[in-house]
Amino acid sequence: MNLKAYFPVAALCLLATACNGGKQAALTTGIDLANLDTTALPGTDFYQYACGGWMKNNPLTDEYSQYATFTVLAENNRKQMQGLIEELAAGQHKAGSVAQKVGDLYNIAMDSAKLNADGAVPIKAELAEIAALKDKKDVYALLGSLERRGITSYLGTGVGADQKNSTMNAVYTSQAGLSMGERDYYLATDEATVKIREAFKVHVQKMYQLAGFDEATAKKGVGIVMDVETRLAKAFRSMVELRDPQANYNKMALDDIKKQYATFGWDAYLTNLGLKDVKEIIVGQPASLAEAAKILDTLPVEDQSLYLQWKLIDHAASFLSDEIVEQNFDFYGRTMSGAQEMQARWKRSVSTVSGVLVEAVGQMYVEKYFPAAAKERMVTLVKNLQDALGERIQNLEWMGDSTKVKALEKLAAFRVKIGYPDKWKDYSALKIDKADSFWANIERATIWASDENMAKAGKPVDRDEWHMTPQTVNAYYNPTTNEICFPAGILQPPFFDMNADDAFNYGAIGVVIGHEMTHGFDDQGRQYDKDGNLKDWWTEEDAARFNERAQVMVNFFDSIQVAPGVHANGKLTLGENIADHGGMQVSFQAFKKATAQNPLPVVDGFTPEQRFFLAYAGVWANNIRPEFVLYLTKMDVHSLGEWRVNGALPHIGAWYEAFGVTENDPMFVPEAERVSIW
Repeated sequence: MNLKAYFPVAALCLLATACNGGKQAALTTGIDLANLDTTALPGTDFYQYACGGWMKNNPLTDEYSQYATFTVLAENNRKQMQGLIEELAAGQHKAGSVAQKVGDLYNIAMDSAKLNADGAVPIKAELAEIAALKDKKDVYALLGSLERRGITSYLGTGVGADQKNSTMNAVYTSQAGLSMGERDYYLATDEATVKIREAFKVHVQKMYQLAGFDEATAKKGVGIVMDVETRLAKAFRSMVELRDPQANYNKMALDDIKKQYATFGWDAYLTNLGLKDVKEIIVGQPASLAEAAKILDTLPVEDQSLYLQWKLIDHAASFLSDEIVEQNFDFYGRTMSGAQEMQARWKRSVSTVSGVLVEAVGQMYVEKYFPAAAKERMVTLVKNLQDALGERIQNLEWMGDSTKVKALEKLAAFRVKIGYPDKWKDYSALKIDKADSFWANIERATIWASDENMAKAGKPVDRDEWHMTPQTVNAYYNPTTNEICFPAGILQPPFFDMNADDAFNYGAIGVVIGHEMTHGFDDQGRQYDKDGNLKDWWTEEDAARFNERAQVMVNFFDSIQVAPGVHANGKLTLGENIADHGGMQVSFQAFKKATAQNPLPVVDGFTPEQRFFLAYAGVWANNIRPEFVLYLTKMDVHSLGEWRVNGALPHIGAWYEAFGVTENDPMFVPEAERVSIW
């Protein structure tokens, strides 16, 4: 429910000047020259220049749709977690203990013999439960019960901070139910999308049959799935429209909702979802809810049953036999994303355990792999970047004084979370039983997590709660708590090098920190005040100036062709592009200030300023499949890695100076046409 802005790669560093009393120790550059391609010209294709060697030396293997520098770190983290988890899996532990739950769940996930012997049996009782539907009114109770188990169909309901009363939790509904995730897969008519849609139909039929349905019923199911989900897709808001927090905030009294969506069985649905005494609901997308209610009211019960059986099969597929898992991967992995080979079972199992017993694994992880000193040093680094952003805000020529005061107040109110939470979750109520199927254990864990979320309704927001696991290779900004978070999983090499100088560390992690801070002031984040409320604190004139400058960014990225005939979506990626831009500006300013008294030397023929930008670009080195380019362009609010370099740097004046880029170079953008916001 919260509009969290994630940065899909980050790391920890500390300023050498902060750690050495202002004196720069003898450090390396952190730049691996083998990662460069010096046959390319910086002003022609900086991405190739900075990352070409890395891309050549790290070709895609069949396992990946995309292989990037942050993938290296993620795989290293997974290996570390594997060691911790397998140690527990090899021993005997007290029943009900965290060790027992971690070890047993891993062993269950790894037991291919049992999984294959069971086939689709673990979901048979639930398929029968859905098949037993006889009356339309019973559908709504089942919808709530299924959603509590993680099987979402026509709408999604959850609890999160009320965006206009951020100290309290509220109930939200949102558009949901599309198996392929995004409406364009059902509606677009380009050749690539049509091919995926046709493959989806084949996939759905195969999955029905693998679950035990005869061919005729499976074919009928395909028709129902396509009919329901296409109707939903037509009523869905686009990915761009979902980025408007005001438009997606429609608080209504439950009594009024019952009148407006009168055919929907709200009491049965909410009760079986685990929500009681609900007085108000924030409806995210009214049109999709109206269409869902209409379908539920008009589609015959037997068709509803077949559709909900598909949703169960689709959701449970990853936890059943190898045959079902392989078919599931064949569509979602191969067809949609371009990967050729499924990940090894141990990798999938580690990820599952880490995803279910999130903070239990996280606690073990940080105890062994995250040094306490790193958390302390990160605070200093964040403060330096915060100061730099404050200086930039004060010096903005386009922003009026009253808006500046509010912006600086918001910046000063940032909450900073580093490494791991101060209080860990209690998993004592979650039962992991090795006598049960993999799916039964996953479903219990889903119910446990759902009940935990629903119990927050109407209660104060816990601002100390984390919305990301400590072992995650990521970072985020959350506007409703006005916080930036850097989990332990990203606070290590290869993105931070303790032995590297400030040019490297500011260019890599410094930009990431600045990126998260800037999210508080991007086109979405700027709409929230210092307390996390969706509230306009801008003057009308300053808001107009911001939007005018942001449109420059939109237009520039709209012009980028990411594949033949396919352009980037400047509106969809606007927030992340603004954050990249601001992150570089803020971090470069902090870097120059930190090294002003002790300038860094030229090393390997590169000035410190050049190394700053090489470090930034190196963060985005990756190889990616054509299918995944198309997928991310539809689904992801982040620009592709190549364009987070070649699309971002032409708007940074210091980059032109560092590499002597002139109007004769293809990447040159006239200064009057460059983005200039934060």
